[in-house]
Amino acid sequence: MPRSKIKVIVTRRLPEPVETRMSELFDVELNTHDDPMTIEQLADAATRCDVLVPTVTDRIDGRVLARASDRLRLIAQFGAGVDNIDVQSAVSRGITVTNTPGVLTEDTADITMALILAVPRRIVDGVNAIQSGAFTGWTPTWMLGRRLYGKRLGIVGMGRIGQAVARRAKAFGLQIHYHNRKPIRPQAAEALEATYWESLDQMLARMDIVSINCPHTPATFHLLSARRIKLMKPEAYLVNTARGEVIDEAAMIRALEAGDIAGAGLDVFENEPNLNPRLKALHNVVVLPHMSSATLEGRIDMGEKVIINIKTFTDGHKPPDRVIPAML
Repeated sequence: MPRSKIKVIVTRRLPEPVETRMSELFDVELNTHDDPMTIEQLADAATRCDVLVPTVTDRIDGRVLARASDRLRLIAQFGAGVDNIDVQSAVSRGITVTNTPGVLTEDTADITMALILAVPRRIVDGVNAIQSGAFTGWTPTWMLGRRLYGKRLGIVGMGRIGQAVARRAKAFGLQIHYHNRKPIRPQAAEALEATYWESLDQMLARMDIVSINCPHTPATFHLLSARRIKLMKPEAYLVNTARGEVIDEAAMIRALEAGDIAGAGLDVFENEPNLNPRLKALHNVVVLPHMSSATLEGRIDMGEKVIINIKTFTDGHKPPDRVIPAML
């Protein structure tokens, strides 16, 4: 089929350069109003296109896939995570799934490091004090936080993003520790002076800061369970820029309210965009609106990857960013 005849439906508004390029290459249907699609709308789109381009806000589950026509051959996710897609079901129906890995590594690591700084050093508390007029002058005991230098950072998930976080944290004098399915390459570990922990439980009990940087899969759902959160030190901080579902949020809130852990920095949370009111009320928590990948450069790079995956697929080749169910 000529590429100009390929019907592509995009579920959300994308940066203008990406939409312009897609419009040049494909018969593309854009979501100009940027309203999230309902299940019915997604199912309808799956009956009318050759390629569906969803985002992490779109639930492409069995209900949608069951109604997809034979015409749908590719789901080209605009995003690195694919936990919103029933990949196994899609592949079993002969639908290829791709994502956009790698391009958001540095942007996500920047926000992770910002939260690692913001929570122990009480940066948001300081901003709020200025804005509310509570600052009346310096005193030796006011707005005290905790020092970062020399503290132990435990990274859960030492992939691209985890290693990018480690590089930044090492520059701030943090000691790098990590838990992963397997150790990283010896050269990389040596450069980061990183200590590998085969046991997540043992690592959690000894860290001053824990950063979640693993994907959300069935195996990592509530990886930080109530039991594991109880292993953390009372003076420890928890940072999550991965997926909210990796942490048992209710258990984390109880620990924060009770002072069982010192604080948390979250760019993601369960049941987004609905934030638990108890979490919002906590003063030892900094919550961001899922913005770790929100740079113009990153979004354009994501769009370029989507386009490359579509073009490669329609040319009859395997797209570079295929998602294989065994990878999840």
